[in-house]
Amino acid sequence: MITRFHMVRHGPTHAKSMVGWSNLPADLSDNAALARLSEALPDDAVVISSDLDRAVTTADAIQGQRCRLPHAQALREMHFGDWELRRWSDIDAESPDHIRAFWEQPGDVAAPNGESWNMLLQRVTACFNHLAQTHAEQDIVVVGHFGQILCQLQRAAGLTATEAFSQKIDNLSLTQISHAETGWQVDAINQIL
Repeated sequence: MITRFHMVRHGPTHAKSMVGWSNLPADLSDNAALARLSEALPDDAVVISSDLDRAVTTADAIQGQRCRLPHAQALREMHFGDWELRRWSDIDAESPDHIRAFWEQPGDVAAPNGESWNMLLQRVTACFNHLAQTHAEQDIVVVGHFGQILCQLQRAAGLTATEAFSQKIDNLSLTQISHAETGWQVDAINQIL
């Protein structure tokens, strides 16, 4: 009994700042990449995305004839609070110790009025657990975000938060994990098709 998760990172926003819950559009002009990605996904998979526009429109572009589940707020990117849409260098000039701890020691450190890594992990893990139970033994395409993908990669691979943070997850990449009675495992990381 294996449930497979095909995690797709949304198309690029081209933002040069910290983008969490802001509703920026995705650049979906690379039709060939979208077609290759859609073709690589199982035809009988269900598709779910974060409720943010960049994930929704990416899911629309690769969905094909697959069954679509309602968008899920629980699959959003990390909430950067007061740091949202600000550049790292600007925040570093104001609170260097805080932002360095946030990135270099992910865990309980949160942006002001935002989320910590552990809060993101807890939120997304609950959603994935629900999907694994509700759609057991199915293929599930989850279109979402950098942090959302990394925290589930951390979980499946048994990585520390710091180890997970060191992984690269490109826009329009595919990362696959699966769940069986024996637990979670990683099947592929950051595939560019």
